[in-house]
Amino acid sequence: MATVFLNGRFVDRASAVVSAFDAGYQHGVGLFETMTAVARRSGESPEVVGLWEHLERLKGSALSLGLASTLRTAALGEAVGRVVARAAEEHRDTERFRVRLTISGGDLNLLDRGGGGGVGHEPTLVIVAQPATVYPAEMYVRGARVVIADVRVNPLDPMAGHKTLNYWGRLRELQSAASKGAGEALVFQVTNHVSGGAVSNVFVVKGGVVRTPIARGEEAEVAGSVGAEVAGGEGSGRGAAVMPSPVLPGVTRRWVMESAGSMGLEVERRMLTIDDVLSSDEVFLTNSSWGVMPVVGVERHEVGGGAVGPVAADLVSRWGRVMSGE
Repeated sequence: MATVFLNGRFVDRASAVVSAFDAGYQHGVGLFETMTAVARRSGESPEVVGLWEHLERLKGSALSLGLASTLRTAALGEAVGRVVARAAEEHRDTERFRVRLTISGGDLNLLDRGGGGGVGHEPTLVIVAQPATVYPAEMYVRGARVVIADVRVNPLDPMAGHKTLNYWGRLRELQSAASKGAGEALVFQVTNHVSGGAVSNVFVVKGGVVRTPIARGEEAEVAGSVGAEVAGGEGSGRGAAVMPSPVLPGVTRRWVMESAGSMGLEVERRMLTIDDVLSSDEVFLTNSSWGVMPVVGVERHEVGGGAVGPVAADLVSRWGRVMSGE
């Protein structure tokens, strides 16, 4: 049974309804965050991993896309804590919960309000906590296979790189991957550069260097430090044009970059091609649900001889320690 918090109060599943005129239902106007809460020690309340990073990302997207003029992350964090605590009371034998926070445009006519975004209306807030999916340990030991998605993302789309409610295309790719016996689908940009998985960020390892696509918000920083040709712009150096990125700045992605650095590995953010993926020593995927997922095959191509590589294996172990509070 799920624990549901709707617009400031707890409701049962049958009462968890929103208006038929809600902008999230009518037009897909809204954002969401999916998080994991874990009770790291017996008797302790579950704690959401990376809570404030998730909420800051949500706030940045809400302000950037005009969903709200302000967003109080402290109040949202308190609400998430209340929901997780209630869920823990209702599921006393459960140590890990999936938490989804959704904010939609509310009962809003965007055309009547001139697309003002966030002024004069109340967004709809839903927080749901329920027992998390338990991924088999074997999957991390043996690795997963991925396929190439048909969908392409556009770096010039201002909605790309944000967790909007428009997730249908990605879910279809995930379903298609599952029907082929794969665990994920690699999504490419219209420029044929790697974006990530349908529901994950992607990393490749080559010669001890860990590489990941540049994420939204990192373009200018990367271009300024390594040259705009790496960031997808024209020319090089200061003042060069930089192509925007449609890649989500993942919370677990950031943890991996920091962890890889602490392991003494060089970490690069750059534009990646299919050749970079297929010629890599290792590939792995990250998100807040499964943590770090090693990839041993892309379509019919074997990665690393079809075995989980040492970098991914180390990160899987480190993520496990994070989740257990060690």
